[in-house]
Formats: sequence, C-alpha cells, structure tokens
Amino acid sequence: MGDAGLFRPAVAELRPYQPGKPVEDVQRELGLERIVKLASNEGPFPPFPAALEAMERAALELNRYPDGGAYRLHDALAARHGVAFEEVCAGAGADGCLDMLSQATLDPGDQIACCWPSFPSYLIYAQKQGAEAVTVPLRDNRYDLDGLLAAIGPRTKLVYVCHPNNPTGTMNTRDELDRFFEQVPEHVLVVVDQAYFEYIDRPDYPDAVEAYFKAGRRVAVLRTFSKIYGLAGLRVGYAVAPRDVCAAMAKTRRPFDVTSPAQAAALASIGDADEIAGRRALNAEGLVRLAGTLREHGLEPAPGAVGNFLYVEIGADAARLYDALLHEGVIVRPLAGFGAPTAIRVSVGTPAENAFFGEALGRTLARA
Repeated sequence: MGDAGLFRPAVAELRPYQPGKPVEDVQRELGLERIVKLASNEGPFPPFPAALEAMERAALELNRYPDGGAYRLHDALAARHGVAFEEVCAGAGADGCLDMLSQATLDPGDQIACCWPSFPSYLIYAQKQGAEAVTVPLRDNRYDLDGLLAAIGPRTKLVYVCHPNNPTGTMNTRDELDRFFEQVPEHVLVVVDQAYFEYIDRPDYPDAVEAYFKAGRRVAVLRTFSKIYGLAGLRVGYAVAPRDVCAAMAKTRRPFDVTSPAQAAALASIGDADEIAGRRALNAEGLVRLAGTLREHGLEPAPGAVGNFLYVEIGADAARLYDALLHEGVIVRPLAGFGAPTAIRVSVGTPAENAFFGEALGRTLARA
C-alpha cells in the first residue's frame, strides 16, 4: 500500500496551524543580541507568584501521572462560574477544547460556520474530521452575525463566534449577540471563544457564561489561562458547556492531557482579581501606545481592538514586512494563515518591548 492509501484524504488536504517563530531560533539564525516577540498574543508578564509556587511543588512529583480528570481544577472552575461540576471541561488550552469539541461532534459531511479572517483552528479541526467549514466575510473587521445566521444550514453543527475576534481584535456588543442568540436554530451549538475575556472591561461586552449559558442557550464558552494569566507554555484552558457536551468532549480527551504543573498553576491563579486588574490596566495603556506608534509610521490599526493585540492592513504581501522586522529583532505575525495575507498582527508587550518595536519599525520603513 502506497502513501496515497495510508493517509486519510481529509488529512492530506490539511494546512496545519503555523506557530510564531521561537526566539531562540531567530537569535541563532540571524545573530541578533535582542529579540522581542510580539507574534503570539502571549501575556508579556510571567505567571502569578502563587502559580510559580504551585508549579515548584508539583515539580517534586513529576514522576507521577497527573490527575486525569483534573478534579480539583474542574471543581474550582465550577465554583468560580457558579455552574455544575459537570458543566466544565478542561483541556490543553482553549485550543485543546476546540479539538475535543470537533472530535465529539463532527462527521464527514457536517458543517461548521464562522466569520473570516478568524482563528484558524476552527477550520483546521473541522477539516481534520472531514467536515466542511463555511466562512462568512467580516464586516468592518467585525463578526457579521447576520451573515453568520444566513450561513447556517441543516448540516451545520457548530457556529463559532470569536469574541473578541482573533486576529482583528474587534468585538460584538451585548445587544448584537442577544439578537443573534434569539435567532440561532436549536440544532446548532454556538461556541463563543472568549480567550481574551479578562482584558476587557466594557459594559457592552458580555460574559457569555452569565449572559447566555446560564440563560439556557445552547452554547459552549471557551476560556484560557494562556493570556493574561501568563501560562501559555503550560497549555491549560476550559469550556463551560451543557452537561452532554462536556461529557462527549471528555470522551475524546487524551489520557492525562492536562499536566500536573498546568493544573496546579491554573488552580493557584483563579481568583487573583488584583493581579488581573493590574495587568488589564497595563495592557490598556500598551494598546493605546502601540496604536499610536503604528499611526506615527503611517499604519492604521483596525479600530475597536479590545484584546491584547492590533491588526494592521499593509496593502501588500505582509510577509515582506514580517521578514524585515525579523532582521531588526522583532517577531510579529503575518496573517496569511488566518485568511489575511496583506495584514500583520502585533501583540502588546511590555513598555520596553513596545518601544523597541517602534524603533525597529521606523528603521524598516525608512529603508523601504
């Protein structure tokens, strides 16, 4: 049997997610003294002190497998959100939850719907199952909820709302989402991806757990510890969803998928409201300064960004600007894999990192 018979057609057609380039690789390849990574929307600050202490304790027992059911983490998250234990499902990042959800629901011929450009995993995990991804263009860089409703058909199982949208950083208001949920057919599960939830402090931005899940809507809400909590390297996130959805997701989870240090660090991070508020404020300041830096150099970021990143249309192949900045020691994200080949995404770093980016951008554009 040749290779053509060995691999599933759905896998042969996949274009895997392209992660940001590691700092160490760039330094080695280009011989640069300093690298600033603003490509992957990571929080620029380390884990909370309590999380670091919890990881140190967990490290003493790394010869043991983790708790496969992540019992204490599930229990704490359920208490945090005021939901039942059976209505929480932890995974290896919110992305791991997306994978479990896709495996649990999608067969060949099924459909998912989302707007585009958006988070590539929605499409990748659907295609991996042999399902079809129906994409709706963004409207003014925001999710077109009316267009998304129109795209739903009898084969649609999952509808994604990236909130705020990655890579544009934009959001839909509570009123818009209320109207959307009033019209979604009952056979569809809506997945509201709120990976950047903790960065946003606006009255018109809804907590989808409180506003929709607790109101009885057929919805799965995704959250992560990878962003403001500073635990991206550990990979831990979760879904709040109906019991039957969480039970089906758990059936597809790999044994011991969430490691002991990840469980311990996430558990220790829950409830530190002061630390989150401080980081939220620093991010808000950084977002304003980063937008100002881009405008000073003639680049206009998409308006209305509420996460920890900005989306910028370049008007040409963004890979060239990405490469030029790379040689200056700054890693940004070119967005061809997100469906936007003429745009870049820049994450908010520390004040010093943001300043370094501004200097590098100035030198790059001056040469151009």
